[in-house]
Amino acid sequence: MIKTLLRFLVPLLLIAAPLAAQDKSGCDSSRWYCVSGLNTGLPQPSTLIYRETPRATIESLIAAAREDAWTEAAHLLDLSGIPEVQQLAAGTGLARQLETVISRKTVIDWDIILDRPDALDARASSDRAMAGEPRKSLLLWTLELDNRPVAIRLNRIKPEDGAAVWVFSRQTVGNIPALFARFGPGRFEKMLPDALKENAAFGFKWWEVLGLPLLLALSAGAGWLVWKGMGWAARKASHQVVTDTLLSIRGPASIGSATLVALAIGSYAFVFSGQISTVLPPLAWLGLAGSGLWLAINSVEAVLDRLTSSDETDLTQRQEDHKRTMATRLAAARRAFVVAAVLIGGGIFLSQSNIFQNLGFTILGTAGALTLILGFAARRVLGNIIASLQIALNQSAKIGDRIVYNDYLCHVERINFTYVQLRDWDGTRLIVPVEEFISTPFENWTMKEPKMLRIIKLKCAHNADVDALREAFDDIVGKLDKEELGDPDDAKVRVAGQDVFGKDVWFALPCADPNTSWDVACKAREMIIAAGNRIAEERNIDIFPEVRPAEAA
Repeated sequence: MIKTLLRFLVPLLLIAAPLAAQDKSGCDSSRWYCVSGLNTGLPQPSTLIYRETPRATIESLIAAAREDAWTEAAHLLDLSGIPEVQQLAAGTGLARQLETVISRKTVIDWDIILDRPDALDARASSDRAMAGEPRKSLLLWTLELDNRPVAIRLNRIKPEDGAAVWVFSRQTVGNIPALFARFGPGRFEKMLPDALKENAAFGFKWWEVLGLPLLLALSAGAGWLVWKGMGWAARKASHQVVTDTLLSIRGPASIGSATLVALAIGSYAFVFSGQISTVLPPLAWLGLAGSGLWLAINSVEAVLDRLTSSDETDLTQRQEDHKRTMATRLAAARRAFVVAAVLIGGGIFLSQSNIFQNLGFTILGTAGALTLILGFAARRVLGNIIASLQIALNQSAKIGDRIVYNDYLCHVERINFTYVQLRDWDGTRLIVPVEEFISTPFENWTMKEPKMLRIIKLKCAHNADVDALREAFDDIVGKLDKEELGDPDDAKVRVAGQDVFGKDVWFALPCADPNTSWDVACKAREMIIAAGNRIAEERNIDIFPEVRPAEAA
């Protein structure tokens, strides 16, 4: 019986011991970090410093910076990692450095810096992990330092002899010297006159007001020099391949040079304030990524243009079926590569979520918001791109195919991202959106088997001698170019219909090449009509009906 009681009592005692210790100490570790003392090496803070809420701490840092009260600002840091005798001297310098880093590399988003002692976000959606829960640590910003993210964080700390306060965390304080060395005033900025380092307006300094237009002008000048230089080199090149290559990479090289200059000056030579530095580097990186993708796409385009070059080959010829298929597949591969490159490049850029966080637009970094924005803005473009890939996959129309589209007799000349380029028989170009092209029925004379029967339809009189027309047609088939005709045994003459005006006689003309079949059919029609008139004159019979225009109408 005693053993049984002990089995129940021992676990209860083990559970109750921590609870008793917590009650005895009077510190609730779920609401704050419990410490024996906080910044004991500093004098008591003045009324300038308020640390009861996260927002009060940030406001106190801004107020201390305006008053140049850095000794007071040291109370906003957790200096527990610094010996007590050094806290006053070290805290003053660290507070100054932290304020410099925050003003240069961040934009304060007051919506995420809560004005509640428990930092509970009452507006958070229920699907967030900390919705409706008090917090004792709050992430404000994330900065890149030595290829790793460094957090600037506030912690709620309660000393044994005082109230709980919000201060910058011990880890953040430990990273301040490295952050200041990376994002503080650069060597060139230190050389500027003191007058240019004074505040101008909107949080900018005078050197920023004057330097930003100069930076943009230098970037544009660098891009213009690269553009002109590569254009000059292209004109002086002795080979057409070199000329084409230089011209194809001139655009991305110019954009890349301009953004590289802006990135180098804006990130290393001069460190601008937060309003500029949180926008300029992301845009510069976006320009570099875009120019790199553009360069890769142009390179692939140049290679594929060489592979699909048809300067000496007419892809419309019936014997070039393999090359037509290859050209269509390579064109599809080109489009697929461009789409993949854009998606991968955009994904890499957008994955840098700290960019949007420091800008205060975290929602723009979410995949759902971007999907909605891009899907709505580019739904037609994306639909046409997918449709163009669909054409390449199902081979319903290949480059060089002879088709009849909306009564236009034309060739498929190009299948682009958003439109199909058709060349009419008279040399004019017909531009059709891809979605409309695949949703409209059309005749493909080249698909599967190039041989075809061209039907020549003539209206003949009721008493017309069809046998005489059949003999004349056989004779005409024998006179036409054998290279343009199919099997002569497929030539047929049939009476396909009849009405009050006469009977419909169809002449089936076998053609070997859909590209020349229309011309051959026109020539044969002319010869059939001439033969019919000759038969009518020789035999004194009617071949074609005599109908007045009013009756025909």
